[in-house]
Formats: sequence, C-alpha cells, structure tokens
Amino acid sequence: MKKTMIIAFAALMAWGANAQTQVTEFNPGIAANGVNYALPKTVLNVDASAQKVVYVPGEYAKYAERYLHIQGVSTEPSTTWTLTELEVYQTGVPDTAKVYTVKMKDKTVAPMAQLTESGILVAVNTQTELEERSLPASRSTHHQLDARQYLTEDILSATSTAKMAELTAQEILDIRESKNAIKRGQVESMPKDGASLKIVLSELDRQEEALTQLFVGCKDTTWVSKSYSYEPVADVEKEVLFRFSRKLGFVDADDLAGEPYFLSLKDQHTVVLPEEKDLVKRKIVGLVYNMPSMAKVQLSTMNGTLYERELPFAQFGTIDTLSPTLFNKGVTTKLTLNPATGGIVQLAQ
Repeated sequence: MKKTMIIAFAALMAWGANAQTQVTEFNPGIAANGVNYALPKTVLNVDASAQKVVYVPGEYAKYAERYLHIQGVSTEPSTTWTLTELEVYQTGVPDTAKVYTVKMKDKTVAPMAQLTESGILVAVNTQTELEERSLPASRSTHHQLDARQYLTEDILSATSTAKMAELTAQEILDIRESKNAIKRGQVESMPKDGASLKIVLSELDRQEEALTQLFVGCKDTTWVSKSYSYEPVADVEKEVLFRFSRKLGFVDADDLAGEPYFLSLKDQHTVVLPEEKDLVKRKIVGLVYNMPSMAKVQLSTMNGTLYERELPFAQFGTIDTLSPTLFNKGVTTKLTLNPATGGIVQLAQ
C-alpha cells in the first residue's frame, strides 16, 4: 500500500453556521496558514512481460531420429523471446500548475485530508486505499540435468560419438522397460510400499530425462518485465513507446533491431473547456478538483491493434470547485478523488 499523509485542516473561514471553505492558489515562498495540496497530471503506464527461452542442443542431437525416432531436433543453440502480456494503467504525478492552499482559521471544525506522498489530494473526511504496483522480479527455471552420472562403463568406453549415442539410446529404452515392469509388478524385488515405489520410479524418471537431454537438449526459461510511462501533453499518433526483438528481447525505442510498439492517444473532448477570458476572471471558491477529459488510447504494432480503450486524462480537461457550503460547520461531507486523474470518485454526506 502506498504511503499517504492524513492531515487535519481547518476549512472554515469564521466561527458560525455561515462559515465557508477558503481555498487559494499556492504562492511559493509565502508562508500560508494552511495545508497545500496538488491535483495530478495523468501518466499512462504500460507494463510489458516477456519470456526468454534459451535452447541448448544435446551432444547426440543429430542421432535423435536414428536411435530414438524423435524428429525435428535442432543441432543449433538458440535464444527466443516472446512478449506474453501488456498491462495498461494510469498513475498521477503532481501538476505544479494546480497547487492550492486550504487556509486554517481559528475556532473552526477541522476536516481530515488524505494526501499521497507526493502531495496529491485523494480524500477529505474519509480514507481511501491506494493501489501500489510493482513489476514482478525476473525469475528463471533451469532444466539441464547432469547426464554424465548415469552413463554406463560401456558408454564411456565407446570409441565414437555415434556408438556412445547408440548405447545411450539403448540405456534409455532399458529404463523405460524397467519402469513398465515395476508398474506391472513383474520384477522380482518389488518396492515394499507405495512410498518406496514412488521413490524408485522418480529416480528412473530422472535418469531417463537426463539421458534423453543428450539427444533433445534442454530449454531454460526466464521471465522479464519492463515498465514504460508516457505523460501526454497533446494528441500523439503512432509514437514508438518501445521496441521488442524475438532474438534480443526489449531494446531501446530507437534500436531498429526490435519491432516497434506504437502508442496513439487522441483527446475526445468530453469536457467543455472554459474560454481564455473566463480563465482570467475565474476565482478560486471552494475545494478545487479536476474534470478529466476522455482520450482514446491505442497500442499497436505493424500487424495490428493490441489494445484500444478510452481513458480519462486530467491534463486534457479542466478544473472545477465544490460549493464551500459542503464543508460548513456541522456538515460532514466525504470526498474521494481519483489519484491518477483528480476527478471525483465519490461525494457523500
């Protein structure tokens, strides 16, 4: 959970039923008797997850089809990356152009304000849980087994690789036959109980897998995640967010070795913006919040669209204020704001 600050601020101008909230624009360098809070700009985040598979061919790879009838075994090592998941979400960063001060007055009722660590207002007279996201740590699985410990004296004394492969293949077939015989109860010294049987079969499975790797090789897998952030200031059309290579994985946006993943973003103008002359005349009265505008977000490649959705963005919208009477003495108004957009989530009394 992200850390937040819970602050008591006096939001009433004077003692009495007609006292109202007094909010002003923040003046840097001037000590204000009040609490400063910021509204956010919206940041688009894309978390990309990928899988890296490293193939190591076996020593007897070219004999896999001849002795074990396994087709299509490659004799060349390879590394292959696959993009497995894209997660799109939004976060907020303080907008330095939207910082306000709620002034404190004596003999007033003090509502509670919840701020994020960066000073973004998220709640008044209540608390809200803030989701904390983090990329999963890279992790790997290693499947290569030590086959040498299972090679018989005959295999080790063979004078050619082809002969060693032939004898190893025969050893694999013998192990399979032994497992089948045990499962059918056709061996003279059967394990005494189920637990012992399980141990014996598990060891035979491990031997078979290790020796088979000498023919089919092994694959080690690694999972990697990267996070990309974009703070829009205007519409964008097919801007390269990142590049991804089947051989190299995640590469820089200007590295032509990777396939481009494009971001397009277009404001849908769902909020009517005030005229410039009205902005000059506008006075801050009451608690200020954002009215975000919806924007169409699209992620795509040369092959088509991967993600498309309309999302709210604070910087494409405007601000508005809540009536000062909502926070008068004797009124307990609960307000929750979206930490990514600064828009109202819930307003209740």
